[in-house]
Amino acid sequence: MSQTTALERLHSQQLDRTRLRQPAEVVAWLGAVQAQDYAGAKWSLGLRLPATSEAAVERAIEAKTIVRTWAVRGTLHFVAAADVHWLLALLAPRIIAGCARRYRELELDADTLKRSSRALARAVQGGQQPTRTELLATLRKQGISTRGQRAAYMLQRASLDRLICQGVTRRNNPTYLSLTETAPEGKLMPRDEAAAELARRYFSSRGPATLADFVWWSGLGAAEARAGLEAVKTELDEESRAGQAYWLARGAAAGRARASSRAYLLPGFDEYLLSYRDRSASLAPVDAKRLKPANGMLNPTVVLGGRVIGVWKRTFSKGRVVIAVRSFAPLTAGQTRAVAAAARRFGKFLGMPAVLLEAEIY
Repeated sequence: MSQTTALERLHSQQLDRTRLRQPAEVVAWLGAVQAQDYAGAKWSLGLRLPATSEAAVERAIEAKTIVRTWAVRGTLHFVAAADVHWLLALLAPRIIAGCARRYRELELDADTLKRSSRALARAVQGGQQPTRTELLATLRKQGISTRGQRAAYMLQRASLDRLICQGVTRRNNPTYLSLTETAPEGKLMPRDEAAAELARRYFSSRGPATLADFVWWSGLGAAEARAGLEAVKTELDEESRAGQAYWLARGAAAGRARASSRAYLLPGFDEYLLSYRDRSASLAPVDAKRLKPANGMLNPTVVLGGRVIGVWKRTFSKGRVVIAVRSFAPLTAGQTRAVAAAARRFGKFLGMPAVLLEAEIY
């Protein structure tokens, strides 16, 4: 796949330049932002808002313009509070149905899930914001076991049923809120309209992309995803690339994105890679395995010219963030300068100096 596709995706995802101003606007533009890694998800928003800071993203979460909940593909995402009700109404039934076998394996029958959801909903009423640890203690006090993965699935189910959601995370312990109190006037729409709206957001914010990419990202069934795309086709441009139909925002092709010398330090679960079933525009297949260490997380990536050229990690030391890069090939002097500028942007987002170590070869 050509580099043009990768560069256009940088543009549509608001990475090479942005017209957005607030964290909630970024989340709404993308429809949902993967937030399995809380700190990484905040940086995903920061990358698309060069003038913002981690503290500003935290304030948006505290202000409840953004919530964190199990949404797309049943994984944790940031969702704009204004969108959370219609999005979950569209996606949750398929996710819940897909969990049926796991519920049985964990002995989470309908009665147990009803009891746990009722207890969780009560615990967050009246503006209370208990932590995950406190919520699980509440369940145990009521005789509901939280052993193993039961806890995660009970919290997820109450979230999918639009009873609770996550707020800020403190010391790796997320707080929980009442979704009905956080977003009391949630917008709802018929399923066909919701599928169309999700397709509109996806192809506008991630194009060029294929229907298969949308099916992968959204978790919708193929027929419903196709119907959603069909409903908004008149708002999009279609292009044939390598024998496949790609869709992107109307008029976006008129101003082809130009190659940029800017580098990006993307978090492991950034939408730039995760939004597509086929990632070959940005990631060489031979390098894909380097992003998947044994712990199940994804390595953060270094992107230059739309392509992944290495991985990186950060550590904190004496009030500084230290960034270590492992490149897939030796970096040129220009690439090194670009990565150094990206490191400075990350440090500015965190509000601390950034130190970039000499790059190693993967």
